[in-house]
Amino acid sequence: MFVDTAKVYVKAGKGGNGAISFRREIYIPKGGPDGGDGGKGGDVVFVASKDCDTLIDFRFQPKLIAEDGKAGSGQKSSGKSGKDLIVEVPIGTVVKRGDEIVADLTHDEERAIVAHGGDGGYGNWHFRSSTRQTPRIAELGNPGEAFEAELELKLLADVGLIGFPNAGKSTFLSVVSNATPEIADYPFTTITPNLGVAQIDDHSILIADIPGLIEGASEGKGLGDRFLRHVERTKVLLHLIDVYSDDAGKAYRDIRQELANYSDELATRPELVVLTKVEGVDQEIIDMQMAAILKENPDAKVMAISSSAHQGLTEVLRELRDMMKEIEPAAEEKPIEAEPEIPVITLEVKEQKHRAHHQKYQLGERNAILELGEKAADDALEDAESI
Repeated sequence: MFVDTAKVYVKAGKGGNGAISFRREIYIPKGGPDGGDGGKGGDVVFVASKDCDTLIDFRFQPKLIAEDGKAGSGQKSSGKSGKDLIVEVPIGTVVKRGDEIVADLTHDEERAIVAHGGDGGYGNWHFRSSTRQTPRIAELGNPGEAFEAELELKLLADVGLIGFPNAGKSTFLSVVSNATPEIADYPFTTITPNLGVAQIDDHSILIADIPGLIEGASEGKGLGDRFLRHVERTKVLLHLIDVYSDDAGKAYRDIRQELANYSDELATRPELVVLTKVEGVDQEIIDMQMAAILKENPDAKVMAISSSAHQGLTEVLRELRDMMKEIEPAAEEKPIEAEPEIPVITLEVKEQKHRAHHQKYQLGERNAILELGEKAADDALEDAESI
């Protein structure tokens, strides 16, 4: 069963308490305080794994609690730190705390500390002083972070398939890749996203197929628009429209409106529009439907295919490959903001400053001596004149 959302309670471990202890040994009647610190609480760590593909496990394990740190003890012994809780999640999982994104795991074995464990408290050994030689106080361990986390799975793909139900999305995916989505002649055959890899001229394209959209999906009609999260990370959108639609222009406009209602950024994603099921259809009808789409968007790239007849598929895949190649260099050429330079003071600079300061001091001292000498000469002259 494919599950792409879940809510879990996440709680990191509490830090151990500091110890109140005094050294007790034979012939050492006043050994002083020796209470150790408490151990640190365990963290809750999420790790992306290619072996996971759904969040269904969190439906049966809604609480993720890490181990607490142990209390300190005598002889300045620190308590044992709590064990971190390692949680495996599918690649593409987003962890949210309210509106804040805590982690976004997009690579295999990528790790993120979702909840930090509390620090252990100081033992009474830390509170000794010359005026307090027998402190009978120690700190309590700090609590770990705890909150309700929302998990969302967003598939990672190069191309996202969008369109009305029965537009031929699943058929296209099954023909160009090794994916085996369910295919039937009724709407909403696809109720969960599917992934497939298409090969074209030694180039691989990862394609994501999501359930079909209908007019009003953003308002909850049909299966809603919640599955659009799975095409948020795609580089290109492949918009499939049935050539037998009453008005291809309206069908194009309705899907574009649903994209805009869901996300302004997704509505500006590069797009390739493709008419499907064109086998046996007159070229005049194909041209008419293309003209209706271009009337809605004159800059749209429009092509025609037949998945069942394997017609036009190679051209479409090559066009997707070229569009992806245009996007990748643009992403790489983004200027990287230079970090502000950190001033570094070397020993040589310090010595130069010291010499300059010393010279300035010597010069001031010499000027002071000269002033005293001139003043002494003036005083002697005045004494001679008075005689």
